[in-house]
Amino acid sequence: MNWLGFRTLFIKETMRFTKVYLQTLFAPMITALLYLLIFAQVLEGRMDVLGDFSYTAFLIPGLVMMAVIQNSFANSSSSLIQSKVTGNLIFVMVTPLSYLEIYLAFTLAAVLRGILVGLSVYIVALFFVQLPLFNIFYIIIFVLMSSAVLGTLGVIAGIWAEKFDQLAGFTNFIIMPLSFLSGVFYSIHSLPPLWQTLSHFNPFFYMIDGFRYGFFGTSDVNPLFSLGVVATFLVGLASFTLYLLHSGYKIRD
Repeated sequence: MNWLGFRTLFIKETMRFTKVYLQTLFAPMITALLYLLIFAQVLEGRMDVLGDFSYTAFLIPGLVMMAVIQNSFANSSSSLIQSKVTGNLIFVMVTPLSYLEIYLAFTLAAVLRGILVGLSVYIVALFFVQLPLFNIFYIIIFVLMSSAVLGTLGVIAGIWAEKFDQLAGFTNFIIMPLSFLSGVFYSIHSLPPLWQTLSHFNPFFYMIDGFRYGFFGTSDVNPLFSLGVVATFLVGLASFTLYLLHSGYKIRD
């Protein structure tokens, strides 16, 4: 393990988003809080949720995880496409770093950004309602694994995309719909049977449902099953990403 090279690339990726913190950290936090203010005002008392909790309390973990998901993906994907377009990705590929070290540096930086944004949303949301903490293990493990999954998916999208509009299409047609249809704003038990079934094919649903279980102790599906689904996606996507990096797909041209 080339720890010096790995640490250098990780710090470079971290400094990339901390230098523009108003865009990468504060803007997503404000967006999530706007969702909280609007939906909490409109749907409080009108939406059925699991357990004896207010809709506002139910909403906050979903918004936190949605912020983690979207920003983890955005960090790694935007970094790679920017490096490809400007032509400086070659300076990363020629370094004495293994494909695993490159993958870990990009992904862990994405995980860090996702966690920072999610934590900021959670802290500010506490001014509106206090949340219970049923099981801190599930909260931590789902945040780490979910942000790693989306950071990995961001690496895949950044490798695949050749232009910014292709990456925007990936975000707008895959990441955003899956995020909004994952149970952030509702419990899937309030949906018709067909939509409940379809929701179980959405991997983001298991991330949010398992994360929410860590706060309330109730969930739409067994949290261990959700954990297994997320872990399976992480292993599968990580393996595929390492294959893409090793093959040089769209990064050695």
